[in-house]
Amino acid sequence: MARWTRVAGIAVIATMMAGCAEAGMAAPPTSGATRADETPANADAAAPTGTTAVTPGVPETAVTPDPSAPPAASATAEAPGVEGVLAAMSVEEKVGQLFMPVLYGPSADTASGENQARFGVDTPAKMVARYRPGGVILFPWAGNVKNVRQVVALTNGLQKASPEIPLLIGIDQENGKVSRLAPLVTPLPGASVIGATGDVSLARRAAKVTGTELRALGVNLDFAPVADVNLNPRNPVIGPRAYGSDPKKVAPMVAAAVQGFHDAGIGATAKHFPGHGDTAVDSHTGLPVIKHSRSQWNRLDAPPFAAAIGKDVDAIMSAHVVMPKLDPSGDPATLSKPILTGLLREKLGFDGVVSTDALDMAGVRKKYRDGDVAVRAIQAGVDLLLMPPDYREAHRALLAAVASGKISEARLDQSVRRLLKLKAARGLLNKAPVADPAKAERVLRSAEHLKVARLIASRGR
Repeated sequence: MARWTRVAGIAVIATMMAGCAEAGMAAPPTSGATRADETPANADAAAPTGTTAVTPGVPETAVTPDPSAPPAASATAEAPGVEGVLAAMSVEEKVGQLFMPVLYGPSADTASGENQARFGVDTPAKMVARYRPGGVILFPWAGNVKNVRQVVALTNGLQKASPEIPLLIGIDQENGKVSRLAPLVTPLPGASVIGATGDVSLARRAAKVTGTELRALGVNLDFAPVADVNLNPRNPVIGPRAYGSDPKKVAPMVAAAVQGFHDAGIGATAKHFPGHGDTAVDSHTGLPVIKHSRSQWNRLDAPPFAAAIGKDVDAIMSAHVVMPKLDPSGDPATLSKPILTGLLREKLGFDGVVSTDALDMAGVRKKYRDGDVAVRAIQAGVDLLLMPPDYREAHRALLAAVASGKISEARLDQSVRRLLKLKAARGLLNKAPVADPAKAERVLRSAEHLKVARLIASRGR
């Protein structure tokens, strides 16, 4: 893989980017097959990306900004540093940026048979050095979460292994049912409890608490908030992870949560587009089919995503669901150009990062091989490939697709540019912040944060 030197003297002007979607969850997989298993575990227009417009029906929330939080990135400024970095990258390095895998072990230098089997190298640091991924996602079952000082050392070690372009380090910290960092972090109630309070300011405060704690650990992207509307009481995978069953009430909660993460200086991800709320099938183990018409989707599913885009959400995650009235091909939304490009990008005006949901989930693997899934996802409009079950197959398939012209270099550059802009917006383009373990121990589960958790729990009864 070619080495490259950053163009000197190019200033980075941060750009607020909006983006997308959640990762699957599995018991610790063996080095054979991988699968995720997260068992219990009308918006016709949106403000264009780069503006911070008020979405209809989404009130502003009054939360005093934290003077210690990093300054907000400009939503309108261009980032010439991004173009300089992009121009200096090889095709291999660009393809690497499209991936966010799980790496195994409690430290960047921990040898693991899982890493050897999946990536051909034994430590997380060696994998990062070889493949130059755009990011890494942390999970307890991969041995990534033991204690506060260990997580800080892991995230710092991962960033040290990627000195040219810092990593997005992501996690699913929704709180409630999905809390990958329990019991290290403040035990905040989940979205359904916050939704039951009817107070959007609490959604913002909760997200700010979570974001502040993630940032202290060296995590810079949360795969939250859930923007699904829980329309089906038999939904086995969303349920209490959603703010509620009324899109008019869910949308302002989602918008407030995005603001809260930004208050804390980390990236937020609205998930699972185009909506996973009206299904009785879990996409971790099957392929849900949602029969909403276009008008139903506009009224029921779209508003929370439009609200998130109106608040410059960094990423939006796709859902492994089929919506035949939106795309009759039978492909899940993750692989659907009519949905991801036609609806999300063109109708809702989103130009941030589109992430897949975890690619080891059954819902996206029923029709195509793992390499084909990766290529089809990028062709559909995805920028970030989350947890491919066969990393090397997916990586080879994308390199071959670019070499053959199936994916043009211009299309590749679109995705890499979005990812670099997200990193620039979060202060990660040139050098990653170094997390301080002593500070992290003071911040996590602080008295102030625990007070917020108790307030939400009492108000949500």
